[in-house]
Amino acid sequence: MADTQAAAVPEADKQPRSVRVVLLALMITMMLAMLDNMIIGTAMPTIVGELGGLEHLSWVVTAYTLATAASTPLWGKLGDMYGRKGVFMSSIVLFLIGSALSGMAQDMAQLIGFRAVQGLGAGGLMVGVMAIIGDLIPPRERGKYQGMMAGVMALAMIGGPLVGGTITDHWGWRWAFYINLPLGVVALAAISAVLHLPKKRAKARIDYLGAGLLTVGITAIVLVTTWGGTEYAWTSARIMELIGIGVAALIGFVFWQTKAAEPVVPLHIFRSRNFTLMSLIGFITGFVMFGATLFLPLYQQSVQGASATNSGLLLLPMLGAMLVTSMVAGRVTTNTGRYYVFPVLGSALMIVGLYLLSTMDTGTSRVTSGVFMAVVGLGMGCLMQITMLVAQNSVEMKDMGVASSSTTLFRTLGSSFGVAIMGALFNSRVQDVMTERAGAIGSKVTEQSAQLDAASLAKLPEAAREAYQHAVSAGTHSAFLLGAVVAVLALVAAVFVKEVPLKGAGPKTDEEKAAEQASAPMAVAEAV
Repeated sequence: MADTQAAAVPEADKQPRSVRVVLLALMITMMLAMLDNMIIGTAMPTIVGELGGLEHLSWVVTAYTLATAASTPLWGKLGDMYGRKGVFMSSIVLFLIGSALSGMAQDMAQLIGFRAVQGLGAGGLMVGVMAIIGDLIPPRERGKYQGMMAGVMALAMIGGPLVGGTITDHWGWRWAFYINLPLGVVALAAISAVLHLPKKRAKARIDYLGAGLLTVGITAIVLVTTWGGTEYAWTSARIMELIGIGVAALIGFVFWQTKAAEPVVPLHIFRSRNFTLMSLIGFITGFVMFGATLFLPLYQQSVQGASATNSGLLLLPMLGAMLVTSMVAGRVTTNTGRYYVFPVLGSALMIVGLYLLSTMDTGTSRVTSGVFMAVVGLGMGCLMQITMLVAQNSVEMKDMGVASSSTTLFRTLGSSFGVAIMGALFNSRVQDVMTERAGAIGSKVTEQSAQLDAASLAKLPEAAREAYQHAVSAGTHSAFLLGAVVAVLALVAAVFVKEVPLKGAGPKTDEEKAAEQASAPMAVAEAV
């Protein structure tokens, strides 16, 4: 057996056909996870027009987000306990069931409930992809696939709105959900046929109390960031109650994890300095990235007069730069086994890029804003996949699932906080500037929402429209400046990262070779 395992890593470098097929299926699954909200966002006006329930519109997204965030750590732990393949396929099936039911929804209440089912499945998609890649591919070799994963992400963000609009216009909004079914079936068939991972059967029972406490805590956090400043004032009793519930649940969760026989999130993984730092950097990357993808199209549509139809294309400079840098970082990491420079360089570029974005005003050209976006993209390209790679390299193979799910969860929570805090600052600044420049009329224009669509903007008097353009410029200035300040924390964390050699990097001692053989993924040997 030792000889077989010893041969696993070099044979993996040759990438047998079965492993390539699995990787293709994993990328399709990753696309499902990332594309869904992008497509649905475009279809929402049509959905509301048919089903009604405009007052519950936000819950179509919130239910999905809540279920995804709450289930992410559980899927990772279940994979560690009972085997990655079966758990991953279960999450795909649940996602597809939720997609089919959402497409058949007859009213808004049904759609919200079915979106929650879909979100429960989605929580296992990204975690499963990352953990299975962690099982199949040695850490040093994973750099080769960073560009592939970044490409899928860029394609989802750019193509999502275009695909969603096309599907809704020609096939109807229900196909925005049904389109997941054929893709998911293809991924399931490929994974079932060619993915071979060791079967596990944990003797310990699932930590139901820990899972419940974590779910309550995450749900409270996401609701605070979703409702704060929109549905309820930040100082309202409802928000204060949610904060109290969330803090109490998370404190209880941490305490219980020290007692549980098989904790949902083993706290010992945070003893690794690199894992803790990568979790922090992932949180900040999510904070910045989703804030940028929210406000950049808004700025370009409102101030620069760009078309909302092609909103995904507006992010091309940022996403293209992110893709190129991610590929380069992956290749360098694979060839040298070294990665310390990328978190540091990525954080620094992100700070510079966000500061440049904060300088945009009503006179900034599209070329200039595109260059600024590209700088941010270069920074994020150095960080997006490296954070997962280093986090996985910092834990034992038995904790690969919880490491992947925890890193994913921190990025998800970062995006929730980024959208909420940057959004609150943006809205406040827009309201203030509109009041200053257009008086009571300006305040009335944006009293319901500081974000106006193209149709509403075209109906405004010229003076109010100019005031709104200045207000959006001021709002994006404040939001991106805050992002730059938060990104400084990522740079500080990156400086303290310790460069631990990746498996396969450089010559090894006999002890290191023996340890590598003991932990080499059985999956690769079986696939070969």
